[in-house]
Amino acid sequence: MKNLLYALLSGIILATAWPTYGFPLLLFAAFVPLMYAEFRIRNSQKKYLKLKIFAASYLSFFLWNLLTTYWLYFSTPFGGAFAILVNSLLMAGIFLLYHIVAKRSNFKAASAFFICIWIVFEKLHLGWEFSWPWLNLGNAFSKYHNWVQWYEYTGAFGGTLWVLLVNVAIFKMLLAWKEFRKKEILYRGIIKIAAFIAIPIAISYLIRSNYTESTNTLEAVILQPNINPYTEKYNTNDTRIGDLLLKLSAEKVTETTDILVAPETVFADGTVLSNFPRSEASFYGRQLIEKYPTINFLSGISFFERFQDPELVEKQSNLIGPNDWYNDYNSAFMMNSENPQQLYHKSKLVVGVENFPYKDILKPILGDIMIDLGGTVAMKTTQDDRSVFQLNNSYTTAPIICYESVYGEYVTGYVHNGANFLTIITNDAWWGDSPGHKQHLSYAKLRAIESRRSIVRSANTGISAFINEKGDVVKSLGYEEQGSIKNMVTLNSGETFYVKYGDYIARISQLLAVFLFLFAVVRYKRRR
Repeated sequence: MKNLLYALLSGIILATAWPTYGFPLLLFAAFVPLMYAEFRIRNSQKKYLKLKIFAASYLSFFLWNLLTTYWLYFSTPFGGAFAILVNSLLMAGIFLLYHIVAKRSNFKAASAFFICIWIVFEKLHLGWEFSWPWLNLGNAFSKYHNWVQWYEYTGAFGGTLWVLLVNVAIFKMLLAWKEFRKKEILYRGIIKIAAFIAIPIAISYLIRSNYTESTNTLEAVILQPNINPYTEKYNTNDTRIGDLLLKLSAEKVTETTDILVAPETVFADGTVLSNFPRSEASFYGRQLIEKYPTINFLSGISFFERFQDPELVEKQSNLIGPNDWYNDYNSAFMMNSENPQQLYHKSKLVVGVENFPYKDILKPILGDIMIDLGGTVAMKTTQDDRSVFQLNNSYTTAPIICYESVYGEYVTGYVHNGANFLTIITNDAWWGDSPGHKQHLSYAKLRAIESRRSIVRSANTGISAFINEKGDVVKSLGYEEQGSIKNMVTLNSGETFYVKYGDYIARISQLLAVFLFLFAVVRYKRRR
């Protein structure tokens, strides 16, 4: 029963540390109760050890996932349940690997393995087709972004490493005190742990106070149409949407405005890709350019492309009938007086909603279960490169679509390709007025710090915002408010250490995790 309570305690602490309602300081001790439960089970019981460890850890991680991402259910009941249950399963599997190594090696090796294997797990979640990095530990500091200005050197994995190191230090102090019962152990441990937490925060504030934003700027206007995706989005048409965008733009756009941004898939009728120049979206874009010749109009749109040539079939193509396929795109476009058509297709897709993971393997087994349970109807088609949009003033921006903004190293690809600032277009209304859209906005602040790029964020129902190079939200428009906001945006051309080297912490952890696991197994066999 005590081990069960320890497991519950870890889950509750992890959840109460999470943004946007939580306090991340709690995260530094969140794994300690679960690690102590594993220690107790490992040293006091002999039967069904792995099963007991797995059950305890699954309870912790299920509680964490449920309390922090329950809002997924509002957009896709099956997808939400799948994400919570399976992500908890994966986390419990990672903790079970830690138990296997801890049983076969000393404290230092086991602790190092736990840190490395957890980072490897988070890195896996950034790259495979079941990708769900929402609960990567480094994201927890997004609301308290002033604590992690050094993300420009480490990325969010620096936050994960920080959290895990402190948890291990607290766990070590607890075990030493339990064994020797000396107050000096607690005093020295508390001082060391306080330093482990305080020094990175102090360094962060020092970096922030000495950081100077770029002096080059442009004027941007964000539109927030506030279209309800359940009752309005697909019951209206692109003509009405275009008229609404013209109305909203007239509130703030002037002759000095450089870029006007509308949200993800705001033009949702489904435009044939090759017919874009003759589409309603293009028509309204041209109207804006005629009225404001220097403006750059960036917006979201739904495209499709139908074809009968088997040689054009790609992995993500959707079959309609015999020799009849189509590609479905969630895209961004930009129009200006110099270039009437720049396109980018969203390439980090929401599992079960926009893609069928490992379709070639799972489709023959599961059939249409994804559709039957409210999941994806059509696979979205992606692109390999991170295109940037060229403004008519020689600057460039990154057309980041929705879920893509959660991926740190992925976003650096736009910066490598020359993006002077980041643009995020999204539609968070699927989750309702829940923590989901607040967390999504909060995570964007980390991308600003990692790349030192200002962000222009247009959300269909909110929260639309301007974020500066330090990660501060300098102006925003609240959830379910219709309107527009205007602000100056800084333009940066430099590259941070993280932009240059990406997730190097994860790559090092991958090597160390393999080495430590092999070391533990070989050493155990030699002892036997």
